[in-house]
Amino acid sequence: MLYHLLYPLSEDYGIFNLFRYLTFRTGGALMTAFLISFLCGPRIIGWLKHKQTNGQPIRLDGPESHILTKQGTPTMGGFLILLGLTAGTLLWTDLSNQYVWACLVVTTGFGLIGFFDDYKKITKSSSDGVPGKLKLLLEIVVSVIAVLIIMDKAGDGINSQLAVPMFKNMLIDLGWFMIPFAVFILVGASNSVNLTDGLDGLAIMPVIIAAGTFALISYLVGNVVFADYLQLTYVAGAGELAVFCAAIIGAGLGFLWFNAPPAMIFMGDTGSLALGGALGAISVVTKHEIVLGIVGGLFVLETVSVIVQVVSFKLTGKRVFRMAPIHHHFEKKGWAEPTIVIRFWIIAVLLALVGLATLKLR
Repeated sequence: MLYHLLYPLSEDYGIFNLFRYLTFRTGGALMTAFLISFLCGPRIIGWLKHKQTNGQPIRLDGPESHILTKQGTPTMGGFLILLGLTAGTLLWTDLSNQYVWACLVVTTGFGLIGFFDDYKKITKSSSDGVPGKLKLLLEIVVSVIAVLIIMDKAGDGINSQLAVPMFKNMLIDLGWFMIPFAVFILVGASNSVNLTDGLDGLAIMPVIIAAGTFALISYLVGNVVFADYLQLTYVAGAGELAVFCAAIIGAGLGFLWFNAPPAMIFMGDTGSLALGGALGAISVVTKHEIVLGIVGGLFVLETVSVIVQVVSFKLTGKRVFRMAPIHHHFEKKGWAEPTIVIRFWIIAVLLALVGLATLKLR
C-alpha cells in the first residue's frame, strides 16, 4: 500500500525513492509486523484468557507435566501472528504482485481452518477439533486455488517445472502433475509445523529461521543478476516475497515474546497451519520445494516420527518412541522442556545453513 501511495511521489520528493528498494521495504515490513504483534499482544492475550476459561485442552495421553504447567494457557495466539503478518505485508509489498496474493490466500485460508479447529476444541473442552478428513479437504481446496494463481503468474516457461538443488539448470517438467505436487507441499508443510507446535517456543523459532532463509532465497531468485550468477532458476517477481518473509519474521518475534517458556499463550492451529502453509507457498513460488525439505528438516523429522510410530504400532504392536511427535519422546526421557526447545532450535539453524549452501553448490 505504501509502495503505491508514496513511491510515485519520488519524482518530486527524492526521499520516497526508498520505497523502490526491496531491502528498505523488507526492513519496514519486519518492524511493522513486530510492533503490531508485540504491542497488541497483552490486550489480545487478556481477551483470549477472558473468553477461554480453561485455556487450551490438554491431551490426557500427553506428558504428565503438561497437565500441571500448561493448564489454563489460552490458545489461538496465531491470530496475533496473522494480524502482524497481514498488516506488514499489505503495508509494504507491491500489491500488484500476484505471488504476494497467492501467499496471503494460503496464510489466511489455513489460518481460518485452524481457527475453527481451535474454536471447536475450546467449546467442546476436548483435544478433538474439526474432523481430520474435513480439515484436509479444506486445506486442499485452499492450496489448489493458491497453486493455480502461482502457476498463472509464472507462465508457461517455468510454471510446471521442478528445480533440483545442487545441479546446474536441472529442471524436471512435471506437467499437470505439478498441481498435486505443489498442493502436497503446501498441505504437508502446514501439518508438519502443526505437529511441531507442542512445546513453548518450539515451532515459532524454526519458522522464523526458515522464513529468514527464504527471504534471502526469494531475493536472489527474483533478481536476474544474482540468479544468473548463482545459476538459479530466475522467477520474475519472486523477490517481493522477501518482504512477505520479513513480515513472518517480525510477527513471529513479537509472538515469541509471549510464547517463550513459560508461555503466556499458544499459537494453536490458527498459527501453525497458517505459517506452515506460508512456507510451503513461498517454496513453490521460488522453485525451492526440495530445499524446503532441508531448511524445514526439523518439521520433517517431527512428521516422520509420527508416521514411524503409527506404522510400527499397527504392524508390530510396538512403539519406536516413548511418545510421538519426537519432542515428547525426549520429554518422556526426562529432558527439561527448555533443553529440548533450544537444542531443536540449534538443529533448525544448522539445517538452514545446509539449505543455503545448496545455492552455491552447483
